[in-house]
Amino acid sequence: MKKLTAGLIGSHIQSTRLPFTLKLMCEEAGIGFSFELIDTDGMTDFDFAATVDDLRARGWTGVTVTHPHKVTAAQYAGAGMRPEVAALGASNTLVFAPDLTGWNTDYTGFLGAWGACMGDAAPGRVAMAGAGGVARALGPALARLGAARIDIWDMDFERAAALADAIGTVAHALPIADAADAVRSADGLVNATALGMNSDARSAVAPALIGGQTWAFDAVYTPVDTVFLKAASAAGLTTISGFELFRHMAIRSFSAYTGLEVAAERYLPKLAALRPVAQA
Repeated sequence: MKKLTAGLIGSHIQSTRLPFTLKLMCEEAGIGFSFELIDTDGMTDFDFAATVDDLRARGWTGVTVTHPHKVTAAQYAGAGMRPEVAALGASNTLVFAPDLTGWNTDYTGFLGAWGACMGDAAPGRVAMAGAGGVARALGPALARLGAARIDIWDMDFERAAALADAIGTVAHALPIADAADAVRSADGLVNATALGMNSDARSAVAPALIGGQTWAFDAVYTPVDTVFLKAASAAGLTTISGFELFRHMAIRSFSAYTGLEVAAERYLPKLAALRPVAQA
């Protein structure tokens, strides 16, 4: 029997739904399945390259990568990055054989989630918090969808500036002090930070600033109902949860690992049952 042996590298990943989704798809395809979490929270001496080298030597199929290692994963993949996502500078999926290949299923996953939730609507003016690994997928995806302007801020201004430069003229890096004005004038709001994850009750966008925009997306999906999305929903915005991105991402990651084409319309309803339970 063919077997998928994989795992997840990242910080604060104990609530991930990825192993459950991959297991479901493997069982239906008649593929054996093994999955391991490698939580790097608090590991100040974590060596990404040495860890992945060991996984490859152990015969793993590949590994999924999340915050804060996606940029490092793309650097590790090097020339092995898939051509269509090489310019993103971030990878969330490394497949080891027959050759090392770096994928970014956050990018394709967001495009799928947007289409499912927003149809052919254009994003308009976007205000995005964060310029890390997931932002490197979301920013270019928003540009591809026809965003009129993408304002980006980050604790590291140089990182935001580098991302804006990579996206193109539609994107602009802002100092954090100017973020509030960008939020007020935006059509869409994006949280591309880890704020709001698990027990973190913070919001990347101050709830008092939310209102008058059209839509909001949060890359965090554990919990699904983040403080940010609750405030956006209460203000009448159309909300797209990180779980919608996750479902589309998981299907594309399975295809990357196995080489099997998967019909999203078949699996999306099944994966909906794995939605994290809403917090009170």
